[in-house]
Amino acid sequence: MERLWELERLVNRVVWGPGAMGLILGAGLVVSALCGFPQVFRAGTALRVTARRLLKGKSGPGAVSPFQALCTALAASLGTGNIAGVAGAIAAGGPGAVFWMWVSALVGMGTKYVEVVLALRFRKRDGQGQWVGGPMYYIAEGLGRPWRWLAGAFALFGALAAFGLGNLVQVNTIAGTAGAALTALFPRLEGREALIALLTGLLCALVLTLVLFGGAKRVGEVCALLVPALALLYAGASLVVIFARREDLPEVFSAIFRGAFRPQAVVGGAAGITIRHAIVSGVGRGIFSNEAGLGSAPMAHAAADAPPVEQGFFGMLEVFVDTVVVCTLSALVILLGVGVENVPYGTAQGALLTEAGFQAVLGEKAPAVLMAVCLTLFAVSTLLTWGLYGSRCAAFLLGERAGSAYQVVFAGAAVLGGVLELEAVWRAADTLSGLMALPNLTALLLLSPEAARLTREYFRQRARSAK
Repeated sequence: MERLWELERLVNRVVWGPGAMGLILGAGLVVSALCGFPQVFRAGTALRVTARRLLKGKSGPGAVSPFQALCTALAASLGTGNIAGVAGAIAAGGPGAVFWMWVSALVGMGTKYVEVVLALRFRKRDGQGQWVGGPMYYIAEGLGRPWRWLAGAFALFGALAAFGLGNLVQVNTIAGTAGAALTALFPRLEGREALIALLTGLLCALVLTLVLFGGAKRVGEVCALLVPALALLYAGASLVVIFARREDLPEVFSAIFRGAFRPQAVVGGAAGITIRHAIVSGVGRGIFSNEAGLGSAPMAHAAADAPPVEQGFFGMLEVFVDTVVVCTLSALVILLGVGVENVPYGTAQGALLTEAGFQAVLGEKAPAVLMAVCLTLFAVSTLLTWGLYGSRCAAFLLGERAGSAYQVVFAGAAVLGGVLELEAVWRAADTLSGLMALPNLTALLLLSPEAARLTREYFRQRARSAK
């Protein structure tokens, strides 16, 4: 067994290493270029179209609204990484990691655009008349039968990753947060953490059962309520810290830009942080957070009642919100609250560093409650969306009945998530999610000419309509 875990650690270092990050960024640049860099040169049109679609807010039969699809995808990508992961990136790469996080987001917007366009181009109706799609469908339908094995590989990695990354780990996070909060509020509950964890798992299983069996539409409706409320709560608290320390903003942004190319000019040489550390930490956090290139979000966007290119604009917005907005808010809270010079560079850091940034302005107690609420709601939203992703992958592999059976097992597994030690599960799920990128990137590179064709046709039609 130990040899098996050593092999897993080796694979993890490969799929999440600098080489893999370079592959994801390189593929993103290629597909963005073929489509004319829509995240740059079509940004104005994208904003106008998404604003119009957001106001419309309705969907046809078997579909969800573009906004619901966006919220479903954001529910999976917004998570503890936006809080704890950003802290880890700054501690490992210095303030300059934030700049490289923005760079990865800019490239990722193009990648996500192509993913979503292809997901809607090659989607299908299932037996209940609902739209289903994603990398396994655009591989199988777009590349043809000889490539179906690659579609199956993506679906297998996705179905397994959903159990770990999207279920057991998330429920465990909820149980740990709930246990800490309840024992702090009610000291009599100390020593009852195991019972709290079991009850948390049962409650999560009940929520999953009620939501997942309603299909993509119900998941979209729940996420459309949960995600905006959560984002506003976290953004509001972050803006309080930023406004309170606004006089330090020029210094912080100077540290971010200087640290991107000369880290030691900001953090000194003691931490051993180099430009390589800054790039790897920032790019890695950006990719892991917004999931551009992994192929997960297209499964949510595929259900949208929208033309491929217009939903592709929502894909770009998803990356922008996740990385440029939420991750940047976390970074500013840390650098303004803790102070650029006071961050413990060169040490492993997590949510406690972000919490310390809030405590500098909001006091000791409020940030602890804020972190507990945000971490819990982030985990719940991720749990729901990955349940949908996993069932979509299972249905592709083994048929629609298998998708329903997967949902039953997925809901039941939530009970285990509350009571198990999951370090090994976390590592394995992390590796599987990284492996999803390999078949997806292959398909994106081979099918990007189709996405480019659809893009050209869309803008030619808009030009004709404007005359």
